[in-house]
Amino acid sequence: MVFYSLIRIFAPVMVQQFHLVTSEIVSKLPKLPKTGIVNIFTKHTSCGLSINENCDPDVRVDMETIFNRLVPENRPEYEHTLEGADDMPAHAKSTLSGVSITIPITEGRLNLGTWQGIYFCEYRNYGGSREFVVTIIGE
Repeated sequence: MVFYSLIRIFAPVMVQQFHLVTSEIVSKLPKLPKTGIVNIFTKHTSCGLSINENCDPDVRVDMETIFNRLVPENRPEYEHTLEGADDMPAHAKSTLSGVSITIPITEGRLNLGTWQGIYFCEYRNYGGSREFVVTIIGE
């Protein structure tokens, strides 16, 4: 079985931060096969996906602090500035985090660790709605 779907995360203003979206993603998935994999891919160049700590919200704040320190806005050496001071850093952060994740499916459920959750990483100050391609392969 191969299944393909689009998932959209809508927000009036999706602000720059690490959003825990595990429940939202899982609620939009079809019935999962007994075993397999799910790949989630974002179709944007200024955001990313990651798997990380799902319990303490301080981790998401700290991740944002780390990424902003690694790739700050308003650097004079950036040439791509027409779309705003947050755009070029957003592209670089997207490369660092990646734009897709793959999760095993076991017994019809995502096989995430106890403390693992799916992060949607918005790197623009005002990113807007985002679209994800979900591909499920299994039996």
